[in-house]
Amino acid sequence: MCGILGLISRNELDDTELAKVALAADLLKHRGPDFQDLIHNKNVALAHTRLSIIDLEARSNQPLTDATGRYTIVFNGEIYNYKELKEECENGGIVFRTESDTEVLLYQFILNGKKSLAKLNGCFAFAVYDRESNSVFMARDRMGIKPLVYFFDDDHFAFASEMKSLLAFDFKRELDKVSAFTFFKLNYIPAPHTILQRHFKLEPGNCAEVSISENKLVFNSEVWYEIPYDPAEEKAMSAHDYKQSQAVLKRFVRESVRRRLVADVPVGTFLSGGIDSSIITAIAKQEKSDIAAYSIGFQNHKYYDESNYARKAAKHIGVEHHVFELTDEELLSSTEEFLEHIDEPFGDSSILNVNILSRKVGQHLRVALSGDGGDELFAGYHKHAAEFRLRNPKFAEHTVGRLAPLFTHLPSSRSGKISNTIRQIQKFGDGYSMSKRDRYWRWAGVLNEEQANYLMREEILERQQRLSDIGFDYKKRKDYLLKALSKTGTLNEVLLTDAKMVLPNDMLFKVDFGSMKHHLEVRTPLLDQTIVKFAFRLPIMFKVNHHMKKKILQDSYRDILPNEVFDRAKKGFEVPLLEWMTGGFRSRFESYVNDEQFILEQGLFNPAALKEYSSKLFSKNPGDSATWAWSFMVFQTWYKKYM
Repeated sequence: MCGILGLISRNELDDTELAKVALAADLLKHRGPDFQDLIHNKNVALAHTRLSIIDLEARSNQPLTDATGRYTIVFNGEIYNYKELKEECENGGIVFRTESDTEVLLYQFILNGKKSLAKLNGCFAFAVYDRESNSVFMARDRMGIKPLVYFFDDDHFAFASEMKSLLAFDFKRELDKVSAFTFFKLNYIPAPHTILQRHFKLEPGNCAEVSISENKLVFNSEVWYEIPYDPAEEKAMSAHDYKQSQAVLKRFVRESVRRRLVADVPVGTFLSGGIDSSIITAIAKQEKSDIAAYSIGFQNHKYYDESNYARKAAKHIGVEHHVFELTDEELLSSTEEFLEHIDEPFGDSSILNVNILSRKVGQHLRVALSGDGGDELFAGYHKHAAEFRLRNPKFAEHTVGRLAPLFTHLPSSRSGKISNTIRQIQKFGDGYSMSKRDRYWRWAGVLNEEQANYLMREEILERQQRLSDIGFDYKKRKDYLLKALSKTGTLNEVLLTDAKMVLPNDMLFKVDFGSMKHHLEVRTPLLDQTIVKFAFRLPIMFKVNHHMKKKILQDSYRDILPNEVFDRAKKGFEVPLLEWMTGGFRSRFESYVNDEQFILEQGLFNPAALKEYSSKLFSKNPGDSATWAWSFMVFQTWYKKYM
């Protein structure tokens, strides 16, 4: 894993622009501390920071150019089937100078162009510069495991692994108000948009080419991969196929883990004690006896502490296990570090756990396997169980749905078992009478549209029949994100929407951003393309029912994991956010809320809403307000730094 960067100019690059390329590359050093270099040729510059995983020798440093001198690649990621692809190239007469997957990827592209993408099994974001055509081709992996952001105007096209590198070029910065609204609705900003106008994210499974024609920059992008989902295949499977499906799934998962254990540096696993990470750890242990697992625990916050489950799973598996017990001081220090590092508003506070776990593990390893993707593919979230129940209601679902308004005034929050149950009932009640599409959008975020609209001074959603221009843009983006949801489709359409929206923009972003901050590569076996394709062939009855989530995963691995892994209640990778926002971060949060002059000059927020929402945070019934408060603090910290 590495950091990549490129600048293409309509005119020949001057010394000032090249200096900015070097500065932008410096901002990616955390992604690749082992080597850094840049090349330029007239109006194109490429830079790379290397984290050495495969072929540690200097011969594999990047930017890497082919033997003819025509093509140069910068690559972030891993190609797990590179040995097979290398043999294919060698059979075609290619002579390799390195043992790296980077050179294999370069020659696959030279030989096959964008058709080579379909051959790749891996996670990647890369760019290839063709000196002869004076063009740059770039691509992002199927599921969006590796990031790629870019800026485009009449004179420049720039791309990078992280937004902070684009910001180093001092391109014009204009806030995208629809993105700001979406951030407070969802807690993140979905691709292809970013918080800034003219700055974009290349979407998962997309490729693009930038060329210069008649002294103009030309940018064209296209989709090279879509998650394969055919409702007819789902309907064709019956209960009789369940046992066979378990066997196929187990084979695919084992093959995927085996592929991701290939490295020239030590490999470990993240172990939370949940189903997904325990499965990956157990199989990794069977494949590699000396592998170690790593977990974190919260000394002073037992409600959030999952380390006991991780210990039980590790003992049963027989894996070497390391638990990092965190103090409040370490947690708060890590949070300050995150706030300084973030380069686009991102409100999912579980990134703080990823950040501090990666910091600890990064002192021992270069590569870790995680269980990410299992929830989105196999229906592992509470919202999936709730959606199934509302689509297949019994007496209990109707009773809870109709009585949910009675729970409105009961104290709710995420910081205790009872209060969190009340919060979940309230949310269930919100969705009880909604359409499937509206319910998905409501449950996908923290604030609902009315609350977000009240918060934002700019009225994204007008209360009149017509929409403002900015409101129309919001509606178009929303429709695009929800296009997989139909009135008659199964719950697999919900999982497909999660896999295309939530997974790359929230879950995978936080893993990449939090781990690469500490030059740690995280590999995600459950997102292998064979598993993804297979998962979306399975009927919903194989995944979730009234009593169980991730049914096929649980039933497939009961023989190798302890009962505690399956019997425990589902918990997110959470932090004690309410305690922080009403404790250690209270003064900082209040300084932002009460800075009336700055808020007035900023022109984004409704002061009355800020006071009302912050009052709820410090009340006896905070609900989800700590999540909103954290997002507001993240946004204002980012805004003051970059805008």
